[in-house]
This record gives sequence, C-alpha cells and structure tokens, in this order.
Amino acid sequence: MTKDIGPILEGWPHEPGQISVRKVRGEDGSVRIQLRVELGLLQMEVQGRPDGQRPMGFESLLHYYEHHLQRHVEKFGSDEGFWVDPRQCEMLRAESAQYYYRYLSQFVLEEYEGVARDTARNLRVLDFCKKYARQEPDRKAMEQYRPYIIMMNGRARANLALHANRPRMARKVLLDALSGLREFFAALGQEGLYGSSSEVTTLEGMLREVQEKIPPDPLEQLKQKLDVAVREERYEQAAALRDQIAKAQARAQEEEREET
Repeated sequence: MTKDIGPILEGWPHEPGQISVRKVRGEDGSVRIQLRVELGLLQMEVQGRPDGQRPMGFESLLHYYEHHLQRHVEKFGSDEGFWVDPRQCEMLRAESAQYYYRYLSQFVLEEYEGVARDTARNLRVLDFCKKYARQEPDRKAMEQYRPYIIMMNGRARANLALHANRPRMARKVLLDALSGLREFFAALGQEGLYGSSSEVTTLEGMLREVQEKIPPDPLEQLKQKLDVAVREERYEQAAALRDQIAKAQARAQEEEREET
C-alpha cells in the first residue's frame, strides 16, 4: 500500500480562506475528524487527546500535571511550592494547539458539545500555566488567546441551549461570556479595548439574535396588569394577580436553580 497521500489531497483541494472539515471512518470503524490545510491534512480523534496519544498513561499532559498537583497538595497540604518549568509549559502549549484545531473543526461541523468541552479544557490550561508556571513569560504566553477561547466556549454553549429550546439559558451563557471578557480586559487595565474587541462584537451579535427568540416575559406582563388594576381600584383582581406573580416568581427561581 502506498504511503503517498497525494491522491487524497487531489480529491479534496485546499480552498484559501475556507475551513474545510469532514468526518471519516477509520479502518477500525471509529470516526475521526479531518481538517484540510494548505500542505496536507490533519486527522484527529473525536475523544481524548486529538492525536490519540496518552502521555504517561493519562488522557493528556494537562491531566498528567493536574494529577501531580493533586498529589503535591495531598502531601504538603497546599499547592505552595508546585510549579511547571518552561519545557513543560511549552509542551502544554503544543498540546493545546491540537485541541484548538479540533474545536475549530467541530464548530464548523456544528458539534457544539465537543467545542464546549475542548474550549473549557484549554481555558484550564491557561489558568494552570498562569498560576503555576515558574517563569513570568510562560504565565503570560497564552493569555492573548483567552478572549477567543471564551468567545468560542460561549457560542458553543449558547448553541447547545438553543438546540434544547432554552433561549433564556442561551442569553445567560452569552452574558456570562461577555462578563468574562470584561473582567479580562479590566485585569489588564485596558477596559477601553472591550468595546473594540472582535470577540465582544461577535457575542453581542449572537445575543441580539437570541433576544429575538425569547418570548415576552409573562411575569412582567402580570406586573403591568397589576399596576393597571391597582390604579383602577379593582382590588380583588389585584389580589389574584399578586398570587399569580408570587407563583410565577417561584417558578422562575426554580428554573434558575436548575440552570445553574
């Protein structure tokens, strides 16, 4: 069997500016994701580490180092004195690039659960390096990507909520993501960049679309009816409306607890 992948690439030409992704079934029957790039293609596993490797028997290097952190805490009672060196940080960054290519591909395929999973995982890498990298450059190296990852995570989770017919949950997810971006820029002392951020613009655009999908708030409508009843001195109706409002507020609080 030839090892030349030329025939495969000829049947799947690269299109500049386009993200070309497809799913294929391997000889072992498992599904894999392929991403066409200019010089060839990337093939990724759907679960676990995208390249299919298990470093030191763990799902990923991040899991391996998190395991060592846990053992350190169990031994010493805190994370004080735990750190990762520049080489380890470099390997974590390289591993995170694999997950980036996969969640980008999954977003094109509209497989939002995978996008939410992998973006949340890469945010853990950023937090881990920011806190435990031994050298300052390694603590800051990946922070430039945080806004993009927050945005992609928010978009994925909002799409999942919309597919479940929960537009209010989608709105909450997007507002939380925007809050995370605001906190990011504030921590840098660059609050002014929030308004010009492309990530903010993208999330706000999706938020406007989600707002249009949310039906009128029945609780607000009841309150308006109550105001009219009180003004017109229809007290029995006002009392009944207060009961309805109390029940509606209780339901809303229960739904909010379920969503969190």
